[in-house]
Amino acid sequence: MFDWTEKPAAVLQQGGVIAPDERLPWPQTAAMGVQHVIAMFGATVLAPILMGFDPNIAILMSGVGTLLFFLITGGKVPSYLGSSFAFIGVVIAASAYAGKGPNTNIGVALGGIIACGIVYAIIGAIVHAIGTAWVERLMPPVVTGSVVAVIGLNLASVPVKNMAANNFESWMQLVTFVCVGVVAVFTSGMVQRLLILLGLIVATIIYAILTNGAGMGKPLDLSGIANAAWFGMPSFTAPVFSGPAMLLIVPVAIILVAENLGHIKAVTAMTGRNLDQYIGRAFIGDGVATIVSGSVGGTGVTTYAENIGVMAATKIYSTAAFLFAAAFAIIMGFSPKFGAVIQAIPLPVMGGVSIVVFGLIAIAGAKIWVDNRVDFSRNKNLIVAAITLIMGTGDFTLKFGGFALGGIGTATFGAILLYAILNRDGSSGVSVADAPSVETRSR
Repeated sequence: MFDWTEKPAAVLQQGGVIAPDERLPWPQTAAMGVQHVIAMFGATVLAPILMGFDPNIAILMSGVGTLLFFLITGGKVPSYLGSSFAFIGVVIAASAYAGKGPNTNIGVALGGIIACGIVYAIIGAIVHAIGTAWVERLMPPVVTGSVVAVIGLNLASVPVKNMAANNFESWMQLVTFVCVGVVAVFTSGMVQRLLILLGLIVATIIYAILTNGAGMGKPLDLSGIANAAWFGMPSFTAPVFSGPAMLLIVPVAIILVAENLGHIKAVTAMTGRNLDQYIGRAFIGDGVATIVSGSVGGTGVTTYAENIGVMAATKIYSTAAFLFAAAFAIIMGFSPKFGAVIQAIPLPVMGGVSIVVFGLIAIAGAKIWVDNRVDFSRNKNLIVAAITLIMGTGDFTLKFGGFALGGIGTATFGAILLYAILNRDGSSGVSVADAPSVETRSR
């Protein structure tokens, strides 16, 4: 089931696509796993911090969740599972979190996260049993493309507004994404495929020279690495099941469905492999991973767009890389030392990398439109895409009593409902004459 075809070195040097059922030589596969961990790390740590959760638990459960997803999908869907931002608003509301320090009411939120995971897994089981047609009617390419694009655009303000405290750090963000761009364009072979990792390393060295050497900014601090223990147990927390909290958090399952569907469509578009038969399994895998994570004190998880961005940039879709990424994450979850190494990366450098990755996510959404020949001469497609992008990017928020839905949530629900209202002719919104068949798009 997990027998990958090893690609010859010549294919790697020529920059060819590495498909999900193919792999690089094992050392290079491990390096790709490290790159995926770095890509997911910032957001996977940031989400639990915003909710008052333990980041070490989130890292650990991202690795465990990725392994579960891999097993449930039979190793056919390349994806990494990390902390979902879709839970932040409802978790804060359900637990009355004040926004600073540990969340003292985390158990109530965990019960809601588990309930959400159960509903999500049930949806996956239904999809696996009866097919994806009903999901795709609700979420055709114009909707999934918009939702994927919004995920990247909604997160854009995180690195731009929150990861650069002064002018020097803003310039360092620029230096970082230029470094990534130079590696992406002016190198080849395996070096080019490690563009995120190598760009980050070069930018960190430049940062250290300018700060520790020339005193231009906040010095690179490695004391956390020296002081951190090699091994340490995270702080596990038991869930508490509260009816109101569960009712508040369970609807996030719809957002996760849209995210996951969009990610699979993006990978399908990028690889040319039709992964529709695995959509139900992917939903189940994500749901089970969310249940397991919530059971021990972790955040709800989702298929990570950051890692979709890495795959888009490297053209490596091998599921083998995600086994290594999951293993590294689990080690980091139990080792404060490894976590300290990643946390030592200067914030503006991580911000510059985030700008690249979030931008690649947005482009992956646009690629869904292009590859599925979404017909924007039809007003319904124009209106749905236009409103979805602005709602998500502008963080449009609606409140229902004590419940608030904003950003990715309003954009996701808005896209689904708006398309249902405007789709008078019942068509998919795709230009039929130009649309490629499944046989054409798959290998």
